Amino acid sequence: MNPLHALVDAIEHFDRLDGVAAAVSKAVGKAVQPRPVRNTLSGTLLGHPLHPVLTDFPIGAWSMATLLDAVGGPASEPAADILVAAGIATAVPTAAAGLNDWSDTQGKSRRVGLVHAAANGAALCLFSSSAVARASGNRAAGRALGLAGFGVLMFGGFLGGHLVFANTVNVNKTAGRTGPRQWTPVLAESELADGAHRKVDAGKVSVLLYRSGAGVQALDSVCSHMGGPLDEGTIADDCVTCPWHGSTFRLDDGHIVRGPATTPQPSYEARVNEGQIEVRRRG
Repeated sequence: MNPLHALVDAIEHFDRLDGVAAAVSKAVGKAVQPRPVRNTLSGTLLGHPLHPVLTDFPIGAWSMATLLDAVGGPASEPAADILVAAGIATAVPTAAAGLNDWSDTQGKSRRVGLVHAAANGAALCLFSSSAVARASGNRAAGRALGLAGFGVLMFGGFLGGHLVFANTVNVNKTAGRTGPRQWTPVLAESELADGAHRKVDAGKVSVLLYRSGAGVQALDSVCSHMGGPLDEGTIADDCVTCPWHGSTFRLDDGHIVRGPATTPQPSYEARVNEGQIEVRRRG
């Protein structure tokens, strides 16, 4: 096995991290509970997870600072110092967005995420120390601390990539779930009372049906955020809230009312035809 993969596998199975992870996750969850905070840090308003976008700033700044330290010479020292400072400034909101996302994880992803956060935190400390050394005129120490910070940063970035590409953390869970284009009967009208909701199969996907008076609304039953079961969620004010992390979607069009979801919920047209509830994919 590749040594890095072996290390990640060891982290994933190191359950002694669970106690610390649970305590930190609980604290983060409380801090991001207000809707504006949750929506902002999740990237709900952006329509894309915020954390991956922000990571480009500190990684880019610190990478270029390290390069200038290595090959730039005395003329590039002011630019390197500015880049180190820029990386420090942008690392703070990046960490906040990352902690918000991480607080929704469980099991092996939570363990890897905790080490990922610790590595990036260590990189921030090393580059901050580098900035202090540079400001005091100790250029050699500043370069050494920056190089160490860059090495730790790359390890943290590797773990972040593993979380996304191997563990599919914060990836749209409805991607590829496409229901029928044609009107498809899914349930007898008599089996869905006014104010009731139910999960049904529509072709190869499952759909949440909700009846209000004579109208029926339909959404994909799998939450786009982490795959939670919307059919087990609560329905109020024409919205459904996922029971796992609280993402809230409008029933009529799948629009996100509250994060952490960043991808709208796929919605379906629904009608009653000859005693059967039928649905078809929009668009």
